[in-house]
Amino acid sequence: MFKIGEFSKLMQVSVRMLRYYDEIGLLKPGKIDKYSGYRLYSIEQIPILQKIILLRDIKFSAPEIAFALEHWDEHFMIQQLENKKEKIQAEIRLEEQRIDKIKIAINAFKNKEIITNCNVSFKSIPSFIILSLRKVIPTYNCEGILWTELSRFVEQEHIEIVRQSNNNLAIYHDEGHKDADVDVEVGVMVKKIGKNKDGFTFRETEKIDRMACMMVYGPYENIGLAYQSFAYWLEQHAQYKMTGLNRQVCHRGPFEEKNPNNYLTEIQMPVIEKSKKIH
Repeated sequence: MFKIGEFSKLMQVSVRMLRYYDEIGLLKPGKIDKYSGYRLYSIEQIPILQKIILLRDIKFSAPEIAFALEHWDEHFMIQQLENKKEKIQAEIRLEEQRIDKIKIAINAFKNKEIITNCNVSFKSIPSFIILSLRKVIPTYNCEGILWTELSRFVEQEHIEIVRQSNNNLAIYHDEGHKDADVDVEVGVMVKKIGKNKDGFTFRETEKIDRMACMMVYGPYENIGLAYQSFAYWLEQHAQYKMTGLNRQVCHRGPFEEKNPNNYLTEIQMPVIEKSKKIH
């Protein structure tokens, strides 16, 4: 058997970690010398420690490692590794989004372009027929999943859509911004009402008499800054207030452009004059 220091050298694991694994019950010494109190490890414990090291290095927590060791078999571990891979990929996407925000902030500071002004135009938006899909999704960044499902349904059902650059819209049904479990509806303009199926719904949109509209150029990360600049616009134009559900129209996006710098998104915010009442 090996003393803890010897086992540490051979397995390239610190003595501190071996003692920690002993304390939490992941890897108890094979034997403790009754005279010296030394922790002793056997050759049979090497495969167990190898499994612990593998799982530790791919971000399994101590409880997850303990559970995996208790249920170790090929089918179970493949599923556990797939789950961990998906979780890490989601974390990577989140970190990449944070990096993009950092880049935008750096450019803004360099160019002194922290936006407080925006160009707002008014439109009267008529009611029109859309085919829509509305779901609660994990975050706003998952909206692309809805668009993919909607596009697939349009193709499979041979639905005739209105062919124009602004024939699609996303409507956000939550009262305020949410960090998770967001209620989003995506839709495309169609020429006629069809039969609802599998969560896909044909409906007429609401007519909006006065819609405040802003064009946002570049990657979707710019949209947050545009909403913030709209807050400054409302402060400067105190006669208006927001009402109803905001929309976004994609004029150019990932389906048309490979370069995010070429994206063009229109933010639409219903507003009324404060002196007027909603009918």
